[in-house]
Amino acid sequence: MALLVQYTLIFASVLVLVALGGCFSEHSGVINIGLEGIMVMGALGGALMLNFLPPETSAFMVVLLTVLAAVALGAVYSLLLAVAAVSFGADQTIVGTAMNLLGTAAATVFVKAMNTSINPNNVSSTIQYIAAKKAFLVKLGGFEFNWFMLLAAVALACSYVLLYKTRFGLRLMACGEHPQAADSVGINVYKMRYAGVLISGILGGLGGIVYITAGVSEWKFENGVAGFGFLSLAVMIFGQWRPSRIALAALLFGLFRALSNVYTGFDFLMALNLPSSVYNMLPYIISLVVLAFTSGKSRAPKAEGIPYDKGQR
Repeated sequence: MALLVQYTLIFASVLVLVALGGCFSEHSGVINIGLEGIMVMGALGGALMLNFLPPETSAFMVVLLTVLAAVALGAVYSLLLAVAAVSFGADQTIVGTAMNLLGTAAATVFVKAMNTSINPNNVSSTIQYIAAKKAFLVKLGGFEFNWFMLLAAVALACSYVLLYKTRFGLRLMACGEHPQAADSVGINVYKMRYAGVLISGILGGLGGIVYITAGVSEWKFENGVAGFGFLSLAVMIFGQWRPSRIALAALLFGLFRALSNVYTGFDFLMALNLPSSVYNMLPYIISLVVLAFTSGKSRAPKAEGIPYDKGQR
């Protein structure tokens, strides 16, 4: 049971971070379908940092530098969406889809090239971070606490305050609801949308490194992030673009994802005699079922996905 709780919390942490990123982007008026690609890039930045840090680096510095590397690469990659969608008015869905395809492909090519340059016989797309990963973990009895769990909780609280209790958050949401009205009172819609997309890049990149370090000590980048970016979008929609509801949705989806890791420890689940692939599919099946019954009542920001035209009223 402790292992189930542990995996549920770590997978929920990933979903919370990435879904909150999508929430900020969509509240600004930009649909971020590219969260999957952003997660891969954040995972790449964090994994490279973990791989190349000297063994004598303190645990605090390992955590800090890894987080900075992940959020930096995630934010830089999200600029592709910001420039294309905000500055040039490109179709946001197409740009996001292209980012997803490019992210996994670019990371795979880069890692293979790096491994080959170090060892010509190594053509894999795998990065190892066995020793450095220990910096994120703290043993609490039979429970293994991961510092990323705390980081996700802090991000959740900060997101709620930022969106609903600050001038920045209220302006951001105004740009996603009625950008022309926001512009008429002096709010720079373009800057706010850039800010929303960049925040999604920061949180999405962080979610990427949390995901790949959740249960393994190396990652094969040609596997991407197994659809967690899309699962996070489902969490965001089910959570109605509200941080508090997103947290509850993330726990639900995180529980079903955790079952695929620990179902062998439960006799009643083993008695069902289901193949392991069924448990791996559970979170995605649940997401389809949940969205089928709830998406009709969803209330997305009114201007999301619509390029802003300053001359339109």
